[in-house]
Amino acid sequence: MAQAVDETPIGRAAEAPRAAGIAGIIFAVLFALSLILLRRHPGTHSSADEIERWYLGREGKRVTLVGLYLVPFAGIAFLWFTAAIRHSVLPLRDRFFDTALLGSALLFLAMLFAAGAAGGALFASVEFQHAPVPTPDAVGVARAIAYTFFYVYALRAAAVFMVVTSTVGLRTGVLPKWLAISGIVIAIVMLLSVSFVALIPLLFPAWVIALSVLILRGPRDRAAPAQPGL
Repeated sequence: MAQAVDETPIGRAAEAPRAAGIAGIIFAVLFALSLILLRRHPGTHSSADEIERWYLGREGKRVTLVGLYLVPFAGIAFLWFTAAIRHSVLPLRDRFFDTALLGSALLFLAMLFAAGAAGGALFASVEFQHAPVPTPDAVGVARAIAYTFFYVYALRAAAVFMVVTSTVGLRTGVLPKWLAISGIVIAIVMLLSVSFVALIPLLFPAWVIALSVLILRGPRDRAAPAQPGL
């Protein structure tokens, strides 16, 4: 009976990093898919006919709805990923780093949701409120607002998240040097970027996937040597 009680904390400790790894992969996949889908929207140089076909056609509706509804689920996965990292992966005993990690994660989510709302507001008004198809000027303004929320604010909050995670992982030895240093380099690129380059946002989910895979592999690698002694 005592043995069963002793195994419960061990099982929970093993499950927490695994939850972080799974949540990180789910976030990265959903985040990348939503970006790819939402970037297919008509641009600022689209004609009125192209915009009308997109907003009223089946393909445009499917792409927009799927892209928009992936954003909140990606945000939920990232919130879970952050909570699991703070709880079980990074030894965040310093309140400064803990506050910076949590604050940057929440800011990233807030700006990501704001960007999704700005990008999908016109489509939602046409699809659910039966508003007229927007003009090219209206599409351009909505796209500019969404891009500003995402590129100017969300990506920089994500960069702070990467810097804090990489710094703590580097100082404590929890993360390998190549992952921590690459996270800092990618974060610097995201912080200093002043253009709306399509590939830059994909660097963040790529780094999260690398971190998540290492988290998932870590407990197995550490548990393997202990097998003969049991």
